[in-house]
Parts: sequence; C-alpha cells; structure tokens
Amino acid sequence: MKRETMIWAAIMLLGAGTLIWRAAFTTNGMGREYVRAVPVGNGQWNRYDPATYDDYIRSESANPNQREYLLSIPRTICLWIAAFFTIAIFSFLYRDNPIYKIVEAIYVGLSAGYWMVIAFWDVLIPNLLGKVWPTMIQKWAMPGLSGPDAKRDFWYLIPLVLGIMLLWRMAPRGDWIARWPLAFIIGTTAGLQLVAYLHGDFLEQIRSSILPLVVNNLGAFDFWASVENLIVVVGVLSCLTYFFFSFEHTGFVGKTANVGIWFLMITFGASFGYTVMGRIALLAIRIEFLLDDWLWLIDPLHRHTR
Repeated sequence: MKRETMIWAAIMLLGAGTLIWRAAFTTNGMGREYVRAVPVGNGQWNRYDPATYDDYIRSESANPNQREYLLSIPRTICLWIAAFFTIAIFSFLYRDNPIYKIVEAIYVGLSAGYWMVIAFWDVLIPNLLGKVWPTMIQKWAMPGLSGPDAKRDFWYLIPLVLGIMLLWRMAPRGDWIARWPLAFIIGTTAGLQLVAYLHGDFLEQIRSSILPLVVNNLGAFDFWASVENLIVVVGVLSCLTYFFFSFEHTGFVGKTANVGIWFLMITFGASFGYTVMGRIALLAIRIEFLLDDWLWLIDPLHRHTR
C-alpha cells in the first residue's frame, strides 16, 4: 500500500510540476484568462472602474472589432481555483483523501450559503417581512416596493410566528415547540401536493391514455399514429394488469402481466439511461473546462486563436 501511495504521489507531483511550469514559462496562454481591451475616452484601458463605465460602453459601440486582449489577474486566479476544485473532486476516483473531503465541505458550505442568501432576499424579505413591515422594507431593502405589495397584511404574522417556533429547535430547551410548525408544514405540503398531483399528473395520465386506436388525419388513415396509440393503450392496460393482484397471474392474465413487465423494464431503462446521459453531460462539461479553458489543449470554439 505504501509503494502504491508513493507511486501515485510521484505521478501527481510530476503532473502538478508540469502544469505549473507550462503556465509560468510558456506563452501559449495556458492557465490564463484574458479580457478584451477597449480604450476609453482618456486613452487608458478599462479596469472595471465604475467611473469609466459610460466611456467603456461608448468605446465598445464605436469600435466593436477591437481584438487586443489583456491578462486579467482576478479571472486567472479564479480559473486556477476552479481547476483545483475540479481535480480535487475527481481525486475521489482514486480513493477517499483529505483534499477531497476539504473541497467537498467547501462546496457544500458555499452551496448552502448561496441558497440561504437567495431564500433570504427572494423569499423572506418580499413575501414575509415586506407584508408585515412594508415601510421599513421599502426604506431598507426594496425601494421600489409600491402599490398593493406595499400594503400591510397582518395575516402574515402567522407564518412569522410559525417560523420563530421552528427555529426553537436550536434552543437548548423546549425543542418540542418546533414540532407544531413542522407538523403544520408537512400537513399543508402533503395536501397541496396531493391536489397538484391529482390534477397535473394522475388525471392528466388518464386523459392522455384515452386515445383512438384508428387515427384519421385529414380524412386519410394514419398508420403510424394508430400504431403509436395502440402501443400506449396496450402498455397502460398491461402495466395495470401486472399490479392487479385480485386474480392469479395465470393464463391470459399472466401473459398480459408479462407484457406489462416488458413495458415497465423498458420505461425504467429509458429513465435510467436519461439520468446517466445527464451525468455524463456534466462530466463532459468539466473535462472540457479542464482541457479548453484551463490547459488550452483543445479549442472547439476557436476562442484561443482570435
């Protein structure tokens, strides 16, 4: 095990040294981010200075064919951080290691913090505090709050109290108080989702399964549309037969249930394949980032030769 660890460590150190040498001592642009240089009114290059933003827009409009690029230090640093995090996550393919655990914790923490900020500003502020204290929220966070949205509604004190009770779970004592709003949330969500499921999924599937077996398109028999409807109807009835346990699955019922098994396996396989395709697409995007944006080994969009 120690020998294998030493070999992998040597390979990783050699690869890291090669990348650092290539980024530092070659001029091909690997590991660097460039921004298009647009001269402003005073002849200086734009450095993300808000005071020169208007001049930047005017210069960009006057000379859209500007093709001179400047090295961006902040974007380059972010590029290397993103590459390091990607490789650190891929290191789990070798085995679990401290670098992977640290990066995983950072990723989870950043995601949780990001969604917490989104929920605070997009949900809590406009939908709760903006209804209870519209004047304060208008002066502090939402100066554009006006009209019916700026009208105070004391009914929103109920979710405010329930939210405070829910946070009581973090208190050293009285955590049973949090069970009441939790039960209310679970019950309300279950009821709303049940109604939404019945209207949007259950009834819609029944409606979509009632199809004509003979399709006439513009007065002519449409063979392939009829075959498609026949497959849908046979698939629905055979799958329902498979889950119908009041009769023993023998004879005609058993054969119909076996057809339903084929339909179920094809459906599950297609769903699993679609999921795998989505994950493979994410993997391909990260590999393309490493080979294109970071290492400049490929250039499918011809961005590096402009």
